[in-house]
Amino acid sequence: MTNWTNTHTLILGAARQGIALARWLSRHGSHVTLSDSRSLEQLAPARAALADANIKWAAGGHPLELLDGVDALCLSGGVPLNLPIVQQAVQRGIPLSNDSQIFMETAPCKTIGITGSAGKTTTTTLIGEMAKRNAEHSAFRIPHSAFVGGNIGDPLINYVDDMTAADLAILELSSFQLEQMTISPNIAAILNITPNHLDRHGTMDAYTAAKAHILEFQTSNDCAILNHDDNGAWNLRNQVNGKLLTFSLKELDDRFDGAYLQDELLSLREGKAYLPLLPRHAIQLRGDHNVANVLAAFAIGHAAGFKLDAMLEAVAEFRGVPHRLELVRELRGARWYNDSIATAPERSMAAIHAFDEPIVLLLGGRDKQLPWGEIAQLIHKRVRHVVVFGEAAELIQKAVSAVGGAKVSFHRAASLKEAVMLAANAASPGDVVLLSPGGTSYDEFKDFAERGEAFKKWVLELS
Repeated sequence: MTNWTNTHTLILGAARQGIALARWLSRHGSHVTLSDSRSLEQLAPARAALADANIKWAAGGHPLELLDGVDALCLSGGVPLNLPIVQQAVQRGIPLSNDSQIFMETAPCKTIGITGSAGKTTTTTLIGEMAKRNAEHSAFRIPHSAFVGGNIGDPLINYVDDMTAADLAILELSSFQLEQMTISPNIAAILNITPNHLDRHGTMDAYTAAKAHILEFQTSNDCAILNHDDNGAWNLRNQVNGKLLTFSLKELDDRFDGAYLQDELLSLREGKAYLPLLPRHAIQLRGDHNVANVLAAFAIGHAAGFKLDAMLEAVAEFRGVPHRLELVRELRGARWYNDSIATAPERSMAAIHAFDEPIVLLLGGRDKQLPWGEIAQLIHKRVRHVVVFGEAAELIQKAVSAVGGAKVSFHRAASLKEAVMLAANAASPGDVVLLSPGGTSYDEFKDFAERGEAFKKWVLELS
């Protein structure tokens, strides 16, 4: 839908994305109802943010009668498709949408979309830095800007009315957003597809299908970037409609173009053209997974036509994103890292692999019905001591204890704050103390960022 005048739109969820979309739709003539399961009192901040917009509020749930006369149902991030009101909308033929879909339908400029089970925020942020430097290096006289958002930062629907054809929009896209979308970005990247959000999607097939939507609606003029080292991403290569680029921690087969690592040197190849980029040690981020993120960024930047100098400058200066292997402090010879973003065991495994030092590992939070067996085996090989906390503590401890071999010492905490204290007692000089929970934060915090900030505060308070 491109003309929202006199339409009736129902939005589920008055969080960041729902608020931004409600404001934009109201400004463009739609009659908007914003429905949330919270009470009117709990919604006071959201209502204040939309005080200048003509919005109807439906608090305390999502009654089916809200669908009467509705032209479109828009879901905020995290709103599940199995809600009765969503299923009823589908039965009635009411189209589903979200802020990213409507942004993509409206944006006048080229778009880059990045998805993956892990690494998408780091990669998206780095691409944004490359794009900003590319604009500074450009000889174009037309003013142009790079906008970064989607699943991170501000929803880009907030800025679409100010964009021009010369601009560039860079979106991080989650599986929750993609499963409703019927439009793809001009450049689409899938970094990896590993078990995640199975509590929402149910099966890996359904989760993969949601991720694959980023490719489904591309044309022959578009470009896709897939991780050659990840089976979940690489197995989608036959679904690419346009140009295919890839990236790998190993040398690429001559049949494929993209970015790769060989002899500790990052390089870029397209056809017979070969371009050395920079040595691995020049990357400021720890871990193979972050080298892969940088390679993905080079492949995406190349597809977007960024100047080499702009990309190299961005990588050389990039220090990462908060809550992603973030160094908090060194205390009594032990270095403390905040990796609160690790809300799945697979991500915690990548963090463990980033260190050679002995590790005191903080694991826990709320389980997402994901397998813990593989990380349990890795813990026996690479981790000296484990502190489990939160709702999943017992589940994790049982999974690790079930693995034979060397015994791993354990502490069990009821909360993250207690886990910090226990980890401090267990840490020795030369250790890495790593918060990489493997579970969500929702048993104790509103999101991973709040959890990470609390962790940093408590670590900095240690004496």
